[in-house]
Amino acid sequence: MTSELPHVTVLHRWRDTHARYAEYLDHRTHRVSYVSTELGLASVPADAAAVVTVGSTEDLTVVRSAVASLTTRFGAPQRLIALNEGDLDTAALLREEFGVPGQTPEELAVFRDKLLMCRTAAAAGLAVPGFAPAPSPEAVREFGRAHGWPLVVKPRRGTASRGVVRLDSEADLDRSPSLAADLAAEPHLVQSYVDAPILHIDGLWEGGTLGGWTASRYVGGTCADFTQGSWLGSVEEDDPALLAAVERFATAVGPALGGRRPWVFHLEAFVTDGPDGGPSLVFLECGARVGGGEIPFTWRDVHGVDLMAAAADIQLGRAPVLPAPKTGEVGGYLLLPLPLPAPCLVESAGWTVPPPEGLAPYAVLHVPVGEKVPQAGGYEHVGTRFRFRGPSTAAVEQAVRAAADGFRLTCAPLDPHDEA
Repeated sequence: MTSELPHVTVLHRWRDTHARYAEYLDHRTHRVSYVSTELGLASVPADAAAVVTVGSTEDLTVVRSAVASLTTRFGAPQRLIALNEGDLDTAALLREEFGVPGQTPEELAVFRDKLLMCRTAAAAGLAVPGFAPAPSPEAVREFGRAHGWPLVVKPRRGTASRGVVRLDSEADLDRSPSLAADLAAEPHLVQSYVDAPILHIDGLWEGGTLGGWTASRYVGGTCADFTQGSWLGSVEEDDPALLAAVERFATAVGPALGGRRPWVFHLEAFVTDGPDGGPSLVFLECGARVGGGEIPFTWRDVHGVDLMAAAADIQLGRAPVLPAPKTGEVGGYLLLPLPLPAPCLVESAGWTVPPPEGLAPYAVLHVPVGEKVPQAGGYEHVGTRFRFRGPSTAAVEQAVRAAADGFRLTCAPLDPHDEA
Protein backbone atom coordinates (compact mmCIF):
# COMPACT_ATOMS: atom_id res chain seq x y z
CA MET A 1 0.00 0.00 0.00
CA THR A 2 1.32 3.45 -0.87
CA SER A 3 0.36 6.98 0.10
CA GLU A 4 -0.25 10.03 -2.05
CA LEU A 5 1.94 12.03 0.34
CA PRO A 6 5.59 12.23 -0.75
CA HIS A 7 7.79 9.71 1.02
CA VAL A 8 11.20 10.61 2.52
CA THR A 9 13.40 8.11 4.37
CA VAL A 10 15.95 9.07 7.04
CA LEU A 11 18.93 6.99 8.17
CA HIS A 12 19.42 7.88 11.82
CA ARG A 13 21.65 6.88 14.72
CA TRP A 14 22.03 9.82 17.15
CA ARG A 15 20.46 9.53 20.59
CA ASP A 16 20.81 13.28 21.16
CA THR A 17 19.20 15.96 18.98
CA HIS A 18 22.11 16.54 16.61
CA ALA A 19 19.48 16.91 13.86
CA ARG A 20 16.01 18.42 14.29
CA TYR A 21 14.29 16.56 11.48
CA ALA A 22 10.81 17.85 12.24
CA GLU A 23 12.06 21.41 11.65
CA TYR A 24 13.63 20.48 8.31
CA LEU A 25 10.66 18.59 6.87
CA ASP A 26 6.95 18.87 7.64
CA HIS A 27 5.95 15.41 8.87
CA ARG A 28 2.27 16.22 8.26
CA THR A 29 2.70 16.84 4.54
CA HIS A 30 5.26 14.05 4.01
CA ARG A 31 5.48 10.42 4.96
CA VAL A 32 8.81 10.54 6.80
CA SER A 33 10.07 7.06 7.63
CA TYR A 34 13.14 6.28 9.72
CA VAL A 35 15.71 3.52 9.69
CA SER A 36 17.20 3.87 13.15
CA THR A 37 19.49 2.14 15.57
CA GLU A 38 18.11 1.22 18.98
CA LEU A 39 19.98 4.12 20.57
CA GLY A 40 18.67 6.54 17.97
CA LEU A 41 15.02 5.82 18.77
CA ALA A 42 15.16 8.36 21.60
CA SER A 43 15.36 11.28 19.14
CA VAL A 44 13.09 10.08 16.31
CA PRO A 45 10.17 12.55 15.96
CA ALA A 46 6.93 11.29 17.46
CA ASP A 47 5.04 11.85 14.20
CA ALA A 48 7.28 9.65 12.07
CA ALA A 49 5.27 7.63 9.56
CA ALA A 50 7.16 4.48 10.46
CA VAL A 51 10.39 3.41 12.16
CA VAL A 52 12.40 0.30 11.34
CA THR A 53 15.07 -0.55 13.91
CA VAL A 54 18.38 -2.02 12.76
CA GLY A 55 21.50 -3.11 14.61
CA SER A 56 23.69 -0.75 12.60
CA THR A 57 22.94 1.82 9.91
CA GLU A 58 26.30 0.89 8.35
CA ASP A 59 25.05 -2.65 7.61
CA LEU A 60 24.12 -2.22 3.95
CA THR A 61 22.24 -5.52 3.66
CA VAL A 62 20.03 -4.86 6.67
CA VAL A 63 19.40 -1.21 5.78
CA ARG A 64 18.59 -2.13 2.17
CA SER A 65 15.97 -4.56 3.44
CA ALA A 66 14.52 -1.89 5.74
CA VAL A 67 14.28 0.66 2.92
CA ALA A 68 12.68 -1.94 0.68
CA SER A 69 10.02 -2.66 3.30
CA LEU A 70 9.29 1.05 3.70
CA THR A 71 9.08 1.40 -0.08
CA THR A 72 6.43 -1.33 -0.14
CA ARG A 73 4.40 0.57 2.45
CA PHE A 74 4.79 4.16 1.27
CA GLY A 75 6.17 4.03 -2.24
CA ALA A 76 9.69 4.78 -3.42
CA PRO A 77 11.32 7.52 -1.34
CA GLN A 78 11.65 10.82 -3.15
CA ARG A 79 14.67 11.66 -0.99
CA LEU A 80 16.99 9.77 1.35
CA ILE A 81 18.51 11.74 4.23
CA ALA A 82 21.70 10.64 6.01
CA LEU A 83 23.44 13.31 8.08
CA ASN A 84 25.89 11.21 10.11
CA GLU A 85 29.32 10.69 8.54
CA GLY A 86 29.12 6.93 9.06
CA ASP A 87 25.92 6.69 7.00
CA LEU A 88 26.99 8.63 3.91
CA ASP A 89 28.30 5.61 2.01
CA THR A 90 25.22 3.52 2.74
CA ALA A 91 22.91 6.34 1.67
CA ALA A 92 24.79 6.97 -1.58
CA LEU A 93 24.65 3.30 -2.55
CA LEU A 94 20.94 3.07 -1.73
CA ARG A 95 20.13 6.23 -3.71
CA GLU A 96 21.75 4.64 -6.73
CA GLU A 97 19.98 1.33 -6.17
CA PHE A 98 16.49 2.76 -5.52
CA GLY A 99 16.74 5.60 -8.05
CA VAL A 100 16.63 8.37 -5.45
CA PRO A 101 18.08 11.78 -6.37
CA GLY A 102 21.01 13.05 -4.35
CA GLN A 103 24.68 12.42 -3.72
CA THR A 104 25.97 9.33 -5.54
CA PRO A 105 28.94 7.11 -4.64
CA GLU A 106 30.93 8.77 -7.41
CA GLU A 107 30.23 12.28 -6.05
CA LEU A 108 31.00 11.16 -2.51
CA ALA A 109 34.28 9.44 -3.39
CA VAL A 110 36.51 12.53 -3.13
CA PHE A 111 35.33 13.07 0.45
CA ARG A 112 35.59 9.43 1.53
CA ASP A 113 38.79 8.22 -0.17
CA LYS A 114 41.58 10.18 1.50
CA LEU A 115 44.11 9.37 -1.20
CA LEU A 116 41.80 10.74 -3.90
CA MET A 117 41.06 13.70 -1.63
CA CYS A 118 44.74 14.59 -1.25
CA ARG A 119 45.40 14.16 -4.95
CA THR A 120 42.47 16.43 -5.80
CA ALA A 121 43.51 19.09 -3.30
CA ALA A 122 47.13 19.03 -4.50
CA ALA A 123 46.04 19.24 -8.15
CA ALA A 124 44.07 22.38 -7.26
CA GLY A 125 47.24 24.02 -5.93
CA LEU A 126 46.50 23.64 -2.23
CA ALA A 127 49.38 22.97 0.13
CA VAL A 128 49.19 19.28 1.13
CA PRO A 129 51.66 17.23 3.21
CA GLY A 130 53.57 14.57 1.28
CA PHE A 131 51.40 11.49 0.73
CA ALA A 132 51.33 8.15 -1.08
CA PRO A 133 49.43 4.86 -1.13
CA ALA A 134 50.55 2.46 1.62
CA PRO A 135 49.92 -1.09 0.37
CA SER A 136 52.66 -2.66 2.53
CA PRO A 137 55.18 -1.94 5.30
CA GLU A 138 57.88 -1.69 2.65
CA ALA A 139 55.97 1.07 0.89
CA VAL A 140 55.76 2.92 4.21
CA ARG A 141 59.49 2.41 4.78
CA GLU A 142 60.35 3.75 1.33
CA PHE A 143 58.12 6.79 1.91
CA GLY A 144 59.81 7.47 5.25
CA ARG A 145 63.26 7.26 3.70
CA ALA A 146 62.24 9.64 0.91
CA HIS A 147 60.22 12.16 2.94
CA GLY A 148 61.58 11.77 6.45
CA TRP A 149 60.09 10.75 9.78
CA PRO A 150 57.71 11.00 11.64
CA LEU A 151 54.86 9.98 9.39
CA VAL A 152 51.23 8.94 9.71
CA VAL A 153 49.54 5.83 8.32
CA LYS A 154 45.75 5.67 8.16
CA PRO A 155 42.90 3.91 6.33
CA ARG A 156 41.84 5.66 3.15
CA ARG A 157 38.18 5.39 4.20
CA GLY A 158 38.48 5.77 7.97
CA THR A 159 36.19 7.83 10.21
CA ALA A 160 36.73 9.38 13.67
CA SER A 161 40.50 8.77 13.37
CA ARG A 162 39.99 5.01 13.28
CA GLY A 163 43.23 3.14 12.73
CA VAL A 164 45.50 6.20 12.57
CA VAL A 165 49.10 5.29 13.47
CA ARG A 166 52.07 7.63 13.95
CA LEU A 167 55.51 6.19 13.24
CA ASP A 168 58.50 8.21 14.43
CA SER A 169 61.21 6.04 12.85
CA GLU A 170 61.96 2.84 10.98
CA ALA A 171 62.35 1.22 14.39
CA ASP A 172 58.72 2.12 15.14
CA LEU A 173 57.71 0.49 11.88
CA ASP A 174 59.61 -2.67 12.79
CA ARG A 175 57.91 -2.69 16.21
CA SER A 176 54.46 -2.67 14.62
CA PRO A 177 53.90 -6.31 13.61
CA SER A 178 50.15 -5.84 13.22
CA LEU A 179 50.58 -3.07 10.64
CA ALA A 180 51.17 -5.49 7.77
CA ALA A 181 47.84 -7.19 8.45
CA ASP A 182 46.08 -3.83 8.71
CA LEU A 183 47.53 -2.68 5.37
CA ALA A 184 46.47 -5.94 3.74
CA ALA A 185 42.95 -5.74 5.17
CA GLU A 186 42.00 -2.40 3.57
CA PRO A 187 43.63 0.36 1.50
CA HIS A 188 45.80 2.78 3.50
CA LEU A 189 47.53 6.11 2.98
CA VAL A 190 50.86 7.33 4.33
CA GLN A 191 51.48 11.04 4.95
CA SER A 192 54.25 13.23 6.27
CA TYR A 193 53.63 14.25 9.86
CA VAL A 194 53.10 17.99 10.36
CA ASP A 195 53.92 19.34 13.81
CA ALA A 196 51.49 22.26 13.90
CA PRO A 197 48.16 23.25 15.44
CA ILE A 198 45.11 21.80 13.69
CA LEU A 199 42.00 23.79 12.86
CA HIS A 200 38.58 22.49 11.97
CA ILE A 201 36.67 24.86 9.71
CA ASP A 202 32.92 24.33 9.50
CA GLY A 203 30.41 25.95 7.20
CA LEU A 204 28.75 26.02 3.79
CA TRP A 205 30.12 26.28 0.27
CA GLU A 206 27.22 27.74 -1.66
CA GLY A 207 28.41 26.51 -5.05
CA GLY A 208 30.10 29.71 -6.14
CA THR A 209 30.88 31.59 -2.96
CA LEU A 210 31.72 30.84 0.64
CA GLY A 211 28.73 30.94 2.96
CA GLY A 212 28.73 31.12 6.75
CA TRP A 213 31.62 29.47 8.56
CA THR A 214 33.57 29.23 11.81
CA ALA A 215 37.18 28.22 12.49
CA SER A 216 38.16 26.31 15.63
CA ARG A 217 41.43 24.95 17.01
CA TYR A 218 41.77 21.56 18.66
CA VAL A 219 42.99 21.89 22.25
CA GLY A 220 44.67 19.29 24.44
CA GLY A 221 45.29 16.80 21.66
CA THR A 222 44.00 15.65 18.30
CA CYS A 223 41.16 13.40 17.22
CA ALA A 224 43.70 10.59 16.87
CA ASP A 225 44.96 11.25 20.42
CA PHE A 226 41.38 10.97 21.67
CA THR A 227 41.16 7.39 20.38
CA GLN A 228 44.18 6.64 22.60
CA GLY A 229 42.60 8.05 25.77
CA SER A 230 43.45 11.77 25.70
CA TRP A 231 40.82 14.46 26.15
CA LEU A 232 39.82 16.50 23.13
CA GLY A 233 38.87 20.15 23.22
CA SER A 234 37.92 22.66 20.57
CA VAL A 235 37.87 26.47 20.73
CA GLU A 236 36.70 28.89 18.07
CA GLU A 237 39.34 31.33 16.90
CA ASP A 238 38.92 35.12 17.03
CA ASP A 239 42.30 36.30 15.68
CA PRO A 240 41.59 38.52 12.61
CA ALA A 241 44.79 37.59 10.74
CA LEU A 242 44.13 33.88 11.17
CA LEU A 243 40.48 34.22 10.17
CA ALA A 244 41.47 36.10 7.02
CA ALA A 245 43.82 33.26 6.08
CA VAL A 246 41.07 30.71 6.82
CA GLU A 247 38.61 32.54 4.59
CA ARG A 248 41.03 32.51 1.66
CA PHE A 249 41.80 28.83 2.24
CA ALA A 250 38.16 27.70 2.54
CA THR A 251 37.26 29.69 -0.57
CA ALA A 252 39.89 27.68 -2.49
CA VAL A 253 38.85 24.31 -1.04
CA GLY A 254 35.14 24.77 -1.86
CA PRO A 255 35.39 24.50 -5.66
CA ALA A 256 38.44 22.22 -5.58
CA LEU A 257 36.51 19.38 -3.91
CA GLY A 258 32.87 20.25 -4.56
CA GLY A 259 32.86 22.14 -7.84
CA ARG A 260 29.74 24.22 -8.42
CA ARG A 261 27.52 22.16 -6.13
CA PRO A 262 26.66 23.47 -2.65
CA TRP A 263 27.99 21.38 0.21
CA VAL A 264 28.38 21.63 3.96
CA PHE A 265 32.00 21.12 4.97
CA HIS A 266 34.03 19.99 7.94
CA LEU A 267 37.53 20.93 6.87
CA GLU A 268 40.73 20.26 8.82
CA ALA A 269 43.99 22.11 8.22
CA PHE A 270 47.37 22.71 9.83
CA VAL A 271 48.34 26.26 10.77
CA THR A 272 51.94 27.01 9.78
CA ASP A 273 54.03 30.14 9.36
CA GLY A 274 53.72 31.65 5.91
CA PRO A 275 56.59 33.25 3.97
CA ASP A 276 55.41 36.69 5.05
CA GLY A 277 55.38 35.67 8.73
CA GLY A 278 51.59 35.45 8.85
CA PRO A 279 49.52 32.27 9.23
CA SER A 280 49.38 29.84 6.34
CA LEU A 281 47.13 26.78 6.06
CA VAL A 282 48.03 23.26 4.91
CA PHE A 283 45.26 20.89 3.88
CA LEU A 284 44.65 17.85 6.10
CA GLU A 285 41.19 16.37 5.39
CA CYS A 286 37.67 17.42 4.51
CA GLY A 287 34.22 15.90 4.85
CA ALA A 288 31.03 16.88 3.03
CA ARG A 289 28.93 16.88 6.18
CA VAL A 290 28.46 18.63 9.49
CA GLY A 291 31.36 18.12 11.87
CA GLY A 292 31.05 15.76 14.82
CA GLY A 293 31.47 16.34 18.53
CA GLU A 294 29.40 19.24 19.81
CA ILE A 295 29.65 21.34 16.65
CA PRO A 296 25.92 21.21 15.73
CA PHE A 297 25.01 22.27 19.27
CA THR A 298 27.46 25.14 19.67
CA TRP A 299 26.44 26.52 16.28
CA ARG A 300 22.79 26.56 17.39
CA ASP A 301 23.39 27.70 20.97
CA VAL A 302 26.16 30.26 20.53
CA HIS A 303 25.59 31.49 16.98
CA GLY A 304 21.85 30.98 16.54
CA VAL A 305 22.27 28.99 13.31
CA ASP A 306 21.47 25.34 12.56
CA LEU A 307 24.29 24.07 10.34
CA MET A 308 22.56 20.67 10.17
CA ALA A 309 19.54 22.33 8.53
CA ALA A 310 21.71 23.40 5.59
CA ALA A 311 22.96 19.83 5.18
CA ALA A 312 19.36 18.57 5.23
CA ASP A 313 18.33 21.19 2.65
CA ILE A 314 20.99 19.92 0.25
CA GLN A 315 19.89 16.30 0.63
CA LEU A 316 16.25 17.33 0.15
CA GLY A 317 17.12 19.03 -3.14
CA ARG A 318 16.63 22.56 -1.84
CA ALA A 319 18.93 25.55 -2.05
CA PRO A 320 20.63 25.56 1.35
CA VAL A 321 19.93 28.51 3.61
CA LEU A 322 22.58 29.33 6.21
CA PRO A 323 22.50 32.73 7.87
CA ALA A 324 25.87 34.11 8.90
CA PRO A 325 26.73 32.92 12.42
CA LYS A 326 26.13 35.53 15.11
CA THR A 327 29.35 37.10 16.32
CA GLY A 328 30.21 38.51 19.73
CA GLU A 329 30.67 35.19 21.51
CA VAL A 330 33.11 32.33 21.03
CA GLY A 331 32.00 28.70 21.29
CA GLY A 332 33.92 25.60 22.28
CA TYR A 333 33.55 22.05 23.50
CA LEU A 334 35.36 19.32 25.40
CA LEU A 335 35.13 15.53 25.15
CA LEU A 336 36.45 13.40 28.00
CA PRO A 337 37.00 9.73 27.19
CA LEU A 338 35.51 6.94 29.26
CA PRO A 339 37.85 5.79 32.05
CA LEU A 340 37.46 2.20 30.81
CA PRO A 341 35.98 0.55 27.72
CA ALA A 342 32.21 0.36 27.23
CA PRO A 343 29.94 -1.20 28.17
CA CYS A 344 30.34 0.06 31.70
CA LEU A 345 28.25 1.37 34.58
CA VAL A 346 28.57 5.01 35.63
CA GLU A 347 29.36 5.04 39.36
CA SER A 348 30.01 8.75 39.96
CA ALA A 349 30.39 12.01 38.11
CA GLY A 350 31.29 15.47 39.30
CA TRP A 351 33.85 18.17 39.85
CA THR A 352 36.97 17.35 41.81
CA VAL A 353 37.99 20.98 41.34
CA PRO A 354 35.07 23.34 40.66
CA PRO A 355 35.59 25.58 37.62
CA PRO A 356 36.76 29.13 38.38
CA GLU A 357 34.10 31.80 38.45
CA GLY A 358 32.88 32.61 34.97
CA LEU A 359 34.50 29.52 33.41
CA ALA A 360 31.79 26.90 33.90
CA PRO A 361 30.50 25.06 30.82
CA TYR A 362 26.92 25.86 29.90
CA ALA A 363 26.20 22.14 29.30
CA VAL A 364 27.64 18.96 30.81
CA LEU A 365 26.36 15.66 29.42
CA HIS A 366 27.07 12.06 30.37
CA VAL A 367 25.16 8.87 31.03
CA PRO A 368 23.44 9.34 34.42
CA VAL A 369 24.95 7.74 37.51
CA GLY A 370 23.70 4.19 37.88
CA GLU A 371 23.05 3.71 34.17
CA LYS A 372 24.91 1.78 31.49
CA VAL A 373 27.19 3.36 28.91
CA PRO A 374 26.49 1.50 25.66
CA GLN A 375 29.07 -0.13 23.46
CA ALA A 376 28.77 2.34 20.60
CA GLY A 377 31.20 4.33 18.48
CA GLY A 378 31.47 7.98 17.55
CA TYR A 379 31.88 11.15 19.56
CA GLU A 380 28.39 11.01 21.07
CA HIS A 381 28.92 8.00 23.32
CA VAL A 382 32.04 9.16 25.15
CA GLY A 383 32.66 9.75 28.85
CA THR A 384 31.53 13.36 29.29
CA ARG A 385 30.62 16.11 26.79
CA PHE A 386 30.92 19.81 27.64
CA ARG A 387 29.83 22.94 25.77
CA PHE A 388 31.23 26.42 26.34
CA ARG A 389 30.57 30.00 25.35
CA GLY A 390 32.55 33.09 26.25
CA PRO A 391 33.83 36.50 25.20
CA SER A 392 37.09 35.37 23.60
CA THR A 393 39.18 32.44 22.40
CA ALA A 394 41.48 32.82 25.41
CA ALA A 395 38.59 32.73 27.90
CA VAL A 396 36.98 29.66 26.35
CA GLU A 397 40.29 27.82 26.10
CA GLN A 398 40.92 28.50 29.79
CA ALA A 399 37.46 27.11 30.59
CA VAL A 400 38.06 23.99 28.50
CA ARG A 401 41.35 23.24 30.22
CA ALA A 402 39.84 23.85 33.67
CA ALA A 403 37.05 21.37 32.96
CA ALA A 404 39.47 18.78 31.59
CA ASP A 405 41.48 18.99 34.81
CA GLY A 406 38.59 19.33 37.23
CA PHE A 407 35.86 16.85 36.25
CA ARG A 408 35.90 13.10 36.79
CA LEU A 409 33.65 10.25 35.71
CA THR A 410 34.14 6.85 37.34
CA CYS A 411 32.76 3.63 35.91
CA ALA A 412 32.61 -0.08 36.69
CA PRO A 413 33.20 -2.65 33.96
CA LEU A 414 30.33 -4.70 32.55
CA ASP A 415 30.42 -7.96 30.62
CA PRO A 416 29.77 -7.05 26.95
CA HIS A 417 27.96 -10.37 26.56
CA ASP A 418 25.61 -9.65 29.44
CA GLU A 419 22.40 -8.24 28.00
CA ALA A 420 20.83 -7.62 31.42
